[in-house]
Amino acid sequence: MDPVIIVGAGPVGLTLALALARQEVPSVVLDEGPGKDEPRLARTVVLREDTAALIERLTGTPLAGAGVRWAGWRSMRRKQVTQEITFDDADPAPLHLPQHLLTDALRAALAGERLVRVVVDSRLDGIEQEPSGVTAHTRGPKGTWWRGSHLVGCDGPRSTVRKLLDIRFPGRTAVERHAVAALRTELPWPDRALLHRTPPWRTSGPSAGEITGRPLPEGVWRLDWLLPPGKDLVTPELLVARVRETLAGWNGGTTPAYELLDTGVHTVHHRLARRWRAGRVFLAGDAAHLLGAFGTQGLDEGLRDADNLAWKLALVWHHGPHEALLDSYQAERRAVVAARLRAADQILPVLRGGPGIRAYVPGATRAHDALLTDGHLGRGQLGAPGSYAGSPLAPRSLEAEAPVDTLPGAPVTDVRVTDEDGSFVRLRDRLGRGALIVLLIAPGTGVWERRHWVGAGIMPRLAAAVTALPSPAELLVAESYPGAAAHTVLLIRPDGHLVTALSGVRPADLYAAAEAAVGGAAEAEAEAGAGVR
Repeated sequence: MDPVIIVGAGPVGLTLALALARQEVPSVVLDEGPGKDEPRLARTVVLREDTAALIERLTGTPLAGAGVRWAGWRSMRRKQVTQEITFDDADPAPLHLPQHLLTDALRAALAGERLVRVVVDSRLDGIEQEPSGVTAHTRGPKGTWWRGSHLVGCDGPRSTVRKLLDIRFPGRTAVERHAVAALRTELPWPDRALLHRTPPWRTSGPSAGEITGRPLPEGVWRLDWLLPPGKDLVTPELLVARVRETLAGWNGGTTPAYELLDTGVHTVHHRLARRWRAGRVFLAGDAAHLLGAFGTQGLDEGLRDADNLAWKLALVWHHGPHEALLDSYQAERRAVVAARLRAADQILPVLRGGPGIRAYVPGATRAHDALLTDGHLGRGQLGAPGSYAGSPLAPRSLEAEAPVDTLPGAPVTDVRVTDEDGSFVRLRDRLGRGALIVLLIAPGTGVWERRHWVGAGIMPRLAAAVTALPSPAELLVAESYPGAAAHTVLLIRPDGHLVTALSGVRPADLYAAAEAAVGGAAEAEAEAGAGVR
């Protein structure tokens, strides 16, 4: 069967290629550029816990050396600290790193991957579809025709794929603008990120109403100043003045020694493609959506796009057409991003509309700071990973449903599990392999060797039920899971979202949930509806 064609070799396209390869699906990555990124310390990314874990699982390499996991977070208003957070195992820190190092890590992992071919200096200029596949044409030194089973446009905000498909990309331009500087210096709070609103100094032109400081390795910091509305030019002199006044303000009036390494202006747009699927062609990442106000990270959502789409393409690639499953990519991911954009649009006038509301609503300032913190740290409606509770893949009500702390459709909690060979691994390490995961909660199994309990109690019956499922599945065991009673059985999608939790071994309910999770129930309903018409 033909490979999947991926247009764009940024983090989202490379992640999708790796995710497909881990599920034994070949791909061709069409890279418009020369195959490497320009090092830019003013262009960085913040990965939340789930997306950082995704990258580390796919690359097999810890990213800590390329970036910094913040020790804590501090919110300030004027001279007052309004919120301070210290990260620990129960509250993991985001990972902050230069984007080119993330791309380098992905390219290094792909270099030895037999199922992925990266073709540089290849610019897409044509797409043709037919029932059996898709053909793409590239121009340039290696211009040619490429044949694929499907094509995914991961080619950024000005996506050629989106334009060739004539898909509208409505939204808002320049929702926010930030002046950015990367510099090496010492600040009073090593390895702690900072959000400072309304700082008590204003000497470099229009007031910098909000400043963000985020540490990078080797004593480097990225500083962002929220710019006032308009298109005022950010001159080098103005930026240096802001650097000096900010460092002085944070160091008791004395500007410490610093080395300015890189600068830029970051403009945030909010846009959402009308469609994310057109036949055998899909959009992902910035080609499908742009967001980023209030510290939210568009790349996080792009990586979640890749994770969501990879297992669905893999199942179709290996087992044949499954339209309902492929349709669910747009239904799930577009709904999550649309909700995030709606939340930002609702909050934007409140947070950026001036001090009036704060004079009349007690506690409004603190609540606003908490909302901004949510965006920066990947929490709440502005930043937390989305849930697919309304997905077409969600099973109907099941008689044996059991309550756990994770709602159906939400990402599961990472717990220690017993693998099939008896070793202990993290649940996240078993994701992304193209198989559903059936997780039995069995207290006490962590202290006994697997050979003592694998053939006892309910295990043989559950193992037989897993073997009979309509899609490949892996059976794992955990001593505990938040909110789960003993003998609860969790069904988990390959991308780590909970399908359902059942009380005990219920083969019929487990089968029905698994069939729904891979689109079988939706496909049957669609066929039945077509027959009625």
